[in-house]
This record gives sequence, C-alpha cells and structure tokens, in this order.
Amino acid sequence: MLEVRQLLADKGHRIFAIGPDEPVLAAVRLMADHYIGALLVMRGDELVGIVSERDYARKIILQNRASADTPVREIMSSPVVTVQPGDSTDTCMRICTERRVRHLPVVEGGKVVGVLSIGDLVKSVINEQSQQIEHLQRYIAG
Repeated sequence: MLEVRQLLADKGHRIFAIGPDEPVLAAVRLMADHYIGALLVMRGDELVGIVSERDYARKIILQNRASADTPVREIMSSPVVTVQPGDSTDTCMRICTERRVRHLPVVEGGKVVGVLSIGDLVKSVINEQSQQIEHLQRYIAG
C-alpha cells in the first residue's frame, strides 16, 4: 500500500486556496478555472476550512443565497479532516468513506503540504491492483 507522500511525489504539492473573507463567487470561479472541486480556506498559512462544489450547491443554491455577497467562511466546512504524509492510501480511502469527504489536505508539522482527492486515491488503488494482477499473471505463466 502506498503512502500519501508517494502520491504527492507523483501528483505534486500544488495547493489552491482562498481566504475566508473572499466572496463565494470568487471561490467558484477559482475552482472552475483550475478544474477542481474544492479549495482550502487559508488565513495566511493556517488551514481554517475547506469549501467545495458540494458546499456551494447546498449552502448557496439550495438556500437561494447570493454568491457575490456571501463570504466563504459562511459556507466552508470546518474543522477540516486531514491526513499526514505517512498515512497509507488505504487509511485515506477509509477516512473518505467514513467521513463522507472527497478532499483530504495533507498536513505535516502543522503546515499544509498538499491535497489528495478521492480521484487521486482511486487512481492509485487501480494502478496498484493492475500491478498486482500483472505480477500474478507472470507468476502463473511461470
């Protein structure tokens, strides 16, 4: 089972974030511009929340609120469920399933060092299973 640090080494450590006082509309634009489903909400280097398309749909659209007038802090999810670089992909998958989250910020020494999505985790599991199948086929073929 791979560790989070290995996934980040392949994926990269790029983080997309927004401030808690920024309007939700700016968050939605940033997510759309980068083809991502969530943004970290940061106050300087401090992780204070996470805002996702799901938050937008449930807390802006369904409540008929104005995204240009609503600050991100009013719809963000907090506290944020995080993982560490030494955690396994299996642990991350379990957390996503149990906590019903799709994005996991990676924190090391109190600092955010990356973000994994459920898609990153699924891709990793598929790759790992493919390698195991290939290995077993070679073993059986002898």
